[in-house]
Amino acid sequence: MSDPAAVELGTGEQETGGPRRGRGDRAGGGAAARRAARSGGGPGQQLTYIRREIPLYEVLNEEGLALIEKNADTVLEEVGIIFRDDPETLALWKDAGADVRGDRVHFPKGLPRSLLKTAPSVYTQHARNPERSVQIGGNATVFAPVYGPPFVRDLDGNRRYATIEDFRNFVKLAYMAPSIHHSGGTVCEPVDVPVNKRHLDMIYSHIKYSDKPFMGSVTAPERAEDTVAMAKLVFGDDFVENNTVLTSLINANSPMVFDDTMLGALKVYARHNQACIVTPFILAGAMSPVTVAGTLTQVLAEVLAGASVTQLVRPGAPVLFGTFASSISMQSGAPTFGTPEPSLVSYGAAQLARRLGLPFRTGGSLCASKIPDAQAAYESANTLNSTILAGTNFVLHAAGWLEGGLASCYEKFMMDIDQLGMQQKFAQGVDLSENGQAMDAIRQVGPGSHYLGCDHTQANFQTAFYRSSIADNNSFEQWEAEGSKPAHQRANELARRWLETYEAPALDQGIDEALLAFIRQKKESMPDAFT
Repeated sequence: MSDPAAVELGTGEQETGGPRRGRGDRAGGGAAARRAARSGGGPGQQLTYIRREIPLYEVLNEEGLALIEKNADTVLEEVGIIFRDDPETLALWKDAGADVRGDRVHFPKGLPRSLLKTAPSVYTQHARNPERSVQIGGNATVFAPVYGPPFVRDLDGNRRYATIEDFRNFVKLAYMAPSIHHSGGTVCEPVDVPVNKRHLDMIYSHIKYSDKPFMGSVTAPERAEDTVAMAKLVFGDDFVENNTVLTSLINANSPMVFDDTMLGALKVYARHNQACIVTPFILAGAMSPVTVAGTLTQVLAEVLAGASVTQLVRPGAPVLFGTFASSISMQSGAPTFGTPEPSLVSYGAAQLARRLGLPFRTGGSLCASKIPDAQAAYESANTLNSTILAGTNFVLHAAGWLEGGLASCYEKFMMDIDQLGMQQKFAQGVDLSENGQAMDAIRQVGPGSHYLGCDHTQANFQTAFYRSSIADNNSFEQWEAEGSKPAHQRANELARRWLETYEAPALDQGIDEALLAFIRQKKESMPDAFT
């Protein structure tokens, strides 16, 4: 492969047929892009997703897993889960045989687990460009950007509220990044657009400025419906109803509560056969017990209860076992990241997800640092390493996360995607092919010589090792002559170059006009609301 970060790629298990419209042309390839990638000057070959060829790292044995599952069943039966302000979901549970007491549901042992047997363990999320479609589940890993921050740290070093222009910029950067496989969702919260209308601009931006898969709005059921309607303008009604083109993030209000907003969005997506990531949002010590085993017990109980609602709505609808696990400082109460205990939770939750037969989401490049400094790098690396080794299928917050998720950072986004490229190379594992064994090189060089000029090195030097677009490996004198630039400054310059050279993927004019007409009609039908 031309790109030094390229790995063995999966093509996904594609359903028959494809999107009816809006495929667009693949952008970002070609010799010029490859040359730019080798020099660190621009994006290289786009990758669909990682097909992991390395073993899983597991922290629980059979006895430990069985104990967590038993405890979770006890929580579901004795403690129960609240489904707040949602009579429809309560009725679904009552009809399914659960014990509904007010808004709290108590579950007969094994009921949620039996319902989840109809959920797929592997599925394809289709992109409007079929070459960008991704496999979710199995040995595939998909990287998606940061999600949700109301602030940005911009390229001028300012921390400020995010705008729709920032949103578009992050979508463009994610589209151009070879190691980002998915456009994500709320890559930042554009606060300059009314709350009740911004989802329209965000979904349009994902469709217009990228042709990778994307996530839907979950801030109200009607906004989820708008997302599905816009997806149908791109893919066609029948294709959307029979295939998955959207993923949505459904958070539990831990401990042990699901609210009507999240449940409303979940039901919309499940009814239309679209994927939901049911995710307990855990800051251990505040929203779960302080122990790893206690947190895993609560996480499993919450996922079982929330994820199985998708199967009550539409058996066979795709759903992911999600967890966002961090901890708090027991001195200040502030969230902490990159510490050992959340990594153990991620490893254990991944094992529990595999036993359930569900795709797994966790991790990313998480940190509490306020700027892209050494703290940000260490904490993000600790989180990302455990994410990969756990066998995570969908990685949200893979790039751009700063300040405990309060800010999306341009510079850190570029630094993170460089690390993601390294993880893709690592996930390829050891090449044991004839070329990988390199016996010809060993025979040719022999004792006491070197490999710099041998035939094998000459044939492989372009792809032999990952080449960072951010790191400086030159001599001190050369680094000093080039301006003594720290990593974040090199990342800043790279982000600026990418945005200056961005070219949008092709989008059918008729689809574009239909989307804009839909947005215009929706916005004209409602007054602005900023709360």
